[in-house]
Amino acid sequence: MSEPARLPAPGARRPEPLASRLRTTLLRTSRRLRDQRVGDVSDGQLAVLGQLVAHGPLTPSELAERERVRPPSMTKTIQHLLEAGLVERNTHPDDRRQVLVQASDRGREHILATRRRRDEWLKRRLAALTPQERATLSAAEEILRRIHSE
Repeated sequence: MSEPARLPAPGARRPEPLASRLRTTLLRTSRRLRDQRVGDVSDGQLAVLGQLVAHGPLTPSELAERERVRPPSMTKTIQHLLEAGLVERNTHPDDRRQVLVQASDRGREHILATRRRRDEWLKRRLAALTPQERATLSAAEEILRRIHSE
């Protein structure tokens, strides 16, 4: 479905297609939200920690698959998180040859603190909008979620 053509103002550049504008805006917003993380944990490490908080203990292979990275990369990520005290490694109860990685109490608090900080950053920006603009964003969020799940 094409978007309706808009005529540019005299001397103005032709507007970019919706897909390009959305991509740019979403990437910039995502970057600003990433800047709100707590501590010096990398984005990849934070993503792994988030997986563990959301899903409970996982094997390194399961984590690598979920994060779409190679096992050696996941091993390095887990090692950094272990050294930071954000995860714990335990023997798998069903297969003693494997290990399970789980978020430590400190790791769970780290994720929650980062989420709170990011939510507060976004809340401050949303508070400056009109009720109609917030309603529009709410509708857009539902559409974007649908796009994401396709």
